[in-house]
Amino acid sequence: MALKLRSPMPSLEGATTWLNGEVKTEDIKKPLLVHFWSISCGLCKEAMPNVNEFRDEYKDQLDVIAVHMPRSEKDLNLEEIEKVAQEHGITQPIFVDNQHKLTDAFENEYVPAYYVFDEEGQLRHFQAGGGGMKMLTKRVNRVLGIK
Repeated sequence: MALKLRSPMPSLEGATTWLNGEVKTEDIKKPLLVHFWSISCGLCKEAMPNVNEFRDEYKDQLDVIAVHMPRSEKDLNLEEIEKVAQEHGITQPIFVDNQHKLTDAFENEYVPAYYVFDEEGQLRHFQAGGGGMKMLTKRVNRVLGIK
């Protein structure tokens, strides 16, 4: 069971490490997309160009944070996470969640998974799985007030 809609965003604490710069909860001043992914997840890699395109297109209105959620022992390898992140153009901050602290706070069980928070930090949209970029775009546009 994932976070309920309109839940406040969990605090961004407990990262094993941050890649591409650290983000503190209080630094977030605009709507936020948090996406969970894993180096062992093929669907995540397939979706990454869409996520990156999305990140670049909305960079002035939306913050994007990636959360690396390990699914097995070998997903804990930091060098591998960095390598895959580079290969797939993940330039947004990456919360490496080797102890599942944020994963648990979000009650997240899926990769890929997408959480959209409004500027008040309330959850406005959640979706999991490979497809559905159109739906995500629609929901983000609604949060941003774009028709």
